[in-house]
Order: sequence, then structure tokens, then C-alpha cells
Amino acid sequence: MDWRDKLNGLKSELPQAEEAVFQEKVKPVKKRQSEPLRVELDKRNGKPATLVTEFQGKDDELKELAKTLKIKCGAGGSSRDGEILVQGDFRTKIVDILLEMGFKVKKINFK
Repeated sequence: MDWRDKLNGLKSELPQAEEAVFQEKVKPVKKRQSEPLRVELDKRNGKPATLVTEFQGKDDELKELAKTLKIKCGAGGSSRDGEILVQGDFRTKIVDILLEMGFKVKKINFK
């Protein structure tokens, strides 16, 4: 008996409910905002910074969104009080990312 046959035999003995749990990946449900997120350029100590404001949700969701934006832009930043700050001018890139994620966006200070 080959090792593959043994493995298939063990797989067939698993209960169906447990097998479904292994195959199903649970994604967190993102709560849609009633108001659009505002994306704007700001100067902090003479350097450009992109601000995303008017976020409605929990602090954990805000931090997760900020982390995603900072990673995709390859920049630093911070998040607090419903506001995300990303260092640098990433207005268009952040708008594209947020629209892809399903958020409504209001553009401020775009050329």
C-alpha cells in the first residue's frame, strides 16, 4: 500500500463538517460607510502628507486600513481619531486602493 493510498483513506474518514471548515476561508465583513472618505494633501513641517479623514468605524479597523495603505504605498504614517496620515503625496494611489476596496471617496486638493 502506497503512502498516497493511506492518506486518501484517512481523508475519507474525516467528518464532513470538519472538512468544510478547512476549505472555507472566513473574510471579515467590511462595514460600508455612510459618508465618503476624504482624501487630501497636507503639508506637515514643509513635507507633503496624504490625509484620509472621516473614517467611521472601530479603531482596529482604522489601524488595519492604515496598515494596508502604508504597505501598498511603501511609506510611513500614522492613524488616530478617524484620520490616517501617509507620508508623501499618494493621493491618486490611495484613491484607487480605497475604490478597489469598496469605499466611497471624496477628492480634496486634486489638480
